[in-house]
Amino acid sequence: MARIFSIVNQKGGVGKTTTSVNLSAALALAGHRTLLIDIDPQCNATTAVGHEPAKHHALIGESPLHESVLATETDSLQVVPGSRRFQDADVMAAAGPDASKRLRGHLDSVIDEYDYILIDCPPSAGAMTETALTASTEVLIPIQCEYFAMVGVAQLIGTIKKVITATDGRLTFGGIVLTMYDETLELTREIEDDVRDFFGDIVFENVVPRDVALCEAPSHGKTVFQYAPRSRGAYAYTQLCMEVLQRD
Repeated sequence: MARIFSIVNQKGGVGKTTTSVNLSAALALAGHRTLLIDIDPQCNATTAVGHEPAKHHALIGESPLHESVLATETDSLQVVPGSRRFQDADVMAAAGPDASKRLRGHLDSVIDEYDYILIDCPPSAGAMTETALTASTEVLIPIQCEYFAMVGVAQLIGTIKKVITATDGRLTFGGIVLTMYDETLELTREIEDDVRDFFGDIVFENVVPRDVALCEAPSHGKTVFQYAPRSRGAYAYTQLCMEVLQRD
């Protein structure tokens, strides 16, 4: 049965979509059947793997999910594209528990076809993110190494704990990954120490550095492994992938 990760952070610009896309690609390159699901209305994960957003999101409709799954240029990686129609987001948010049941049903219909399913959530701790968490087995939180890194994380942790309680422990903490890491800055080291002291062992040992290749790759509709396979970013996500696999 697949491990289902929600990649979440209510703050934008922290490397959430970058992590969703490139960790998915790393898992696929390691030989694991991987599905990337984009539920962020910005649809950046969709375009980052070379596809256009869908007119309507597959998770809103009644059609079988497998009918909306698209191949990518990375073997073993498939994607369910996002939709920029905010009406779709409103439908999911307004549906409450029914939305969670629908998403869980869609995932259950394909769960035996994949080893890993990663859900790129919107930058919010709202209803869409909570719905994704309810249907997931693990949550992964990217935290950037900047001054406001911890702002809002307490609220996000509260949402996660509520879902863990509501799902009788189905959801667990998959880990926290430090992103935009610059070892030359004292601030980076201070934030790393604070995050590791506060969260302990759930913080991944491997960090994701600032790397221009990670910024440029999405504009070409490519993962970092396709765009710059020898870059620091590609190496970092390979190491993160290995750590995720070790935590299975």
